[in-house]
Amino acid sequence: MAQRKSRTDRRIDLIEAARRAIIRHGIDGVQLSHVAEEAGLTSGAVLYHYPDLSELLVEAQHAGMERFYEQRLRQLATVTDPVSKLVMTIRSGLPTGPLDPDVRLLNELGGAAGRNRVYGVLLTSLYDRQVSMYQSILDTGAALGVFRLSGDSQSLARNLVALEDAYGYRITARHPVIGPEEAAELILSYARTATGNDLVA
Repeated sequence: MAQRKSRTDRRIDLIEAARRAIIRHGIDGVQLSHVAEEAGLTSGAVLYHYPDLSELLVEAQHAGMERFYEQRLRQLATVTDPVSKLVMTIRSGLPTGPLDPDVRLLNELGGAAGRNRVYGVLLTSLYDRQVSMYQSILDTGAALGVFRLSGDSQSLARNLVALEDAYGYRITARHPVIGPEEAAELILSYARTATGNDLVA
């Protein structure tokens, strides 16, 4: 006999279902019935756990963002060398390919941010945290004499995040000559100039 899922597990399943529904129908087009269909539940069962669909959609977006900040911080905590940290951070910020669900979700969020204040705040918060993550690596490398920064660390960090976003979009838009490896090398090329380091991890 199948074990009944806990309320927490069911909510996690619904967040994943909402993520799939957003990718399939768009952030502005997704409806309660779409989420229910993805979850294999009735609309009433979804509402039992999330009486407000907008709350579920926000949680789905936040879950997709975890990979680009919280997970990266956990990875960085295992490394001490600033060069390795910077290379790892650049590579981990890009899509795995055109169908990368987390990046497609972020693209949907970006398209709606101008119309929805909550989505705009989520994206701004993610951007600012990513900038601080890069800035910390740059400052540490400069303090250790590993990097010779070409400008102030905050501006360089902002540019690195902007390049991540731009090339990430190109990958999901199926640019014929820009895949994950090509994008990583393009960003690393900028980072080499910005840090005065060959960035060979």
